[in-house]
Amino acid sequence: MYKLGPPFSGTQVPPGTNLLVSGPPLSGKRSLAMETLAVGARRDEGTIIVSTRDSAARVHDMFGPLVDGETEVAIVDAVSQHIGRSTDIDMTSYASSPRDLSEIGVKFSEFIQSFYTDQQREHNRVMVDSLTTLLLYSNLQTVFRFLHVFTSRVENVDGLGLYTIESTAHDAETLSTLDQLFDGTIELDADGTATLTLPDTDARTATL
Repeated sequence: MYKLGPPFSGTQVPPGTNLLVSGPPLSGKRSLAMETLAVGARRDEGTIIVSTRDSAARVHDMFGPLVDGETEVAIVDAVSQHIGRSTDIDMTSYASSPRDLSEIGVKFSEFIQSFYTDQQREHNRVMVDSLTTLLLYSNLQTVFRFLHVFTSRVENVDGLGLYTIESTAHDAETLSTLDQLFDGTIELDADGTATLTLPDTDARTATL
């Protein structure tokens, strides 16, 4: 089982769970998802962040303080190569742009194989930030196919996947289509209210 981070500390979800984290801008989606990653990282679980909106350096700046900067995190950076920085180093791999979903998938697969197969880590947490960026570069059908494979990969290794999306940037049809791919949702409101919905359980509401 995977323990979630605040504001749902104490709640656990089974291995292979993928959660969509949605809300308007500045509602705390990324902070919530990163704190949930940090819960596992502090327990030496594998940690992978796929960033389509911030450089690897920026991701390290945000995530490092949550784990005292001592925990290894693998990053797929789909931003920096697009602006001219592209050399893979250690635990950071670069995709050419958020448009190149195939390359993002390959880089992610390399990291998850390293953690799950080579290092034999039974628990691995993954964050994709953000689906909204992917939808700016590719159409809904293309992103859906990519996420179908991606979420299946997380499920197959008994991982935990967290995927952020700007709820106000997309129409209801887009959100409904993507929602089919996920086992549950965390919806955030502008006022900091978070609602967790999981299969076969009552929705839980908390304040950030």
